Amino acid sequence: MSRIANNPVALPSGIEIKIDGQRISVKGGKGAMELKVHSDVEVKQEDNVLTFAARNASKQARAMSGTMRALVNNMVVGVSEGFERRLQLQGVGYRAQAQGKKLNLQLGFSHPVEYDLPEGVTAETPSQTEIVISGTDNQLVGQVSAEIRAFRPPEPYKGKGVRYLDERVRRKEAKKK
Repeated sequence: MSRIANNPVALPSGIEIKIDGQRISVKGGKGAMELKVHSDVEVKQEDNVLTFAARNASKQARAMSGTMRALVNNMVVGVSEGFERRLQLQGVGYRAQAQGKKLNLQLGFSHPVEYDLPEGVTAETPSQTEIVISGTDNQLVGQVSAEIRAFRPPEPYKGKGVRYLDERVRRKEAKKK
């Protein structure tokens, strides 16, 4: 059984939090986020610490208390530090260029791929083969990274494609004559 809900969420300085019934609002230097907490979960704030507990002893209530704790912790980290995913392009002629709210990708297709970034997510291209996606919402940053990677996932024979910076691609040996 998971014990994630037993760990309290520490609030760093500069973070404002409001608990209004089942609604939690978090404000920080990087932005503001809001979450509706599940009805089976009770949230208490004592000084600079948030604690989560199940309202009853059911399995769903215990599971949801851990989930809500993790989501609120991601909100606190997001508005204070932010989240970042790095992607790397590998392949001849594979390039990326960030232009405002668009990301232009050349991934070996006959046409360039234009990806519109959603609100709350920014993309930078420190080099032509590296993309840095950042934002306050961990789920949204991960989703955008996965969608960009899905345009051309890394293939196992030559390793070409879009991959996460820390991703290891298992290579296969080519067919022998």
